[in-house]
Amino acid sequence: MYKTLKPGLLVLVLLVVTMLGACSTKSEPAAEPVAASSGGAGEADQPLTKVKIQLKWVPQAQFAGIYAAKEKGFFADEGIDAEIIPGGPDIVIEQQVVNGAADVGITGVDSLLVSRDNGLPLVSLAQISQKSSYRLIAKKSLGITDPAQMKGKKVSTWFGSQQFQVLAFMEKNGLDPKKDIELVKQGFTMDQFFNDQVDVATATIYNEYHVVLESGTKESDLDVFNIEDAGVGMLEDTLIAKKDWVDSNRELAVKVTRAILKGWNYAIDQQDETVDIVMSNVTDGSTTREHQVTMLEEIAKLIRPEGFTEQQVGSFVDESFTRTADIALNYGLIKKAANLDEALEKSIYEEAVK
Repeated sequence: MYKTLKPGLLVLVLLVVTMLGACSTKSEPAAEPVAASSGGAGEADQPLTKVKIQLKWVPQAQFAGIYAAKEKGFFADEGIDAEIIPGGPDIVIEQQVVNGAADVGITGVDSLLVSRDNGLPLVSLAQISQKSSYRLIAKKSLGITDPAQMKGKKVSTWFGSQQFQVLAFMEKNGLDPKKDIELVKQGFTMDQFFNDQVDVATATIYNEYHVVLESGTKESDLDVFNIEDAGVGMLEDTLIAKKDWVDSNRELAVKVTRAILKGWNYAIDQQDETVDIVMSNVTDGSTTREHQVTMLEEIAKLIRPEGFTEQQVGSFVDESFTRTADIALNYGLIKKAANLDEALEKSIYEEAVK
């Protein structure tokens, strides 16, 4: 089975806030330059600047654009020696970035807003995914063809900060999530769904949904509810950095962002080649090429949805951010309204796509 992607662990984030309370907020020095390799795409004999990039989960096609940027020399073109650091269930991306273990990271917008609400000086440099990946799925044999029919049912989703899209979906469809459904904590696998321990499960369109299909279940055997289409989707993967680091390294921040966005456009346009790149980075036996092909196909639709141009990849859509921040506030994920003007370093993205 394939583990589900998790944006961040809120409890650990709160602990990080406590640990960092006495930390200095002085500007950080620029990243240490390293010698260029003979195979680099940058100018000959020019030193490359080391930049550490923290992923939110293990190597897979969810991060195909970053791997493509490294493999195709887009980082080197910008004078960057990129070190890609895998994530995992015990890795808190925000902690890695704030503590300087990584210069930039990928996390969920909800986790970014929670971190900022708790005093962590983090900002977004570019918005990678533009749509929610969440789906609610039920076996067609249960006859749940309308959200109202979820009343009295067991509905599973991931906890931490991931349940709020599901709660908002219930309210949007006239259900009280505290009274009308039994909310069940969902594990890293889809076993609860397979074993009929829950009636409705949460699945990302690029991972768990296809895990279900790969198990032998047919699409025609499922009723699927799209949270984005319901108007309550929350933004997911976003590129973050520490505010002090950005202020001290603005040109470098622009270059990192430019390389990653170029990598994503390449990954979307050259998916077969990019899956090969991804597979060369995954842990042996952790996944299959077929699964990564499907993941990249679905991820591409979230990052460059229909109507988006290459230049719009990574852009900040105000309506989507406002909706995400409002849901976070309404459900107590954050205690005060998010200041999106301060949370989003739009000028970095704008400079990167010039």
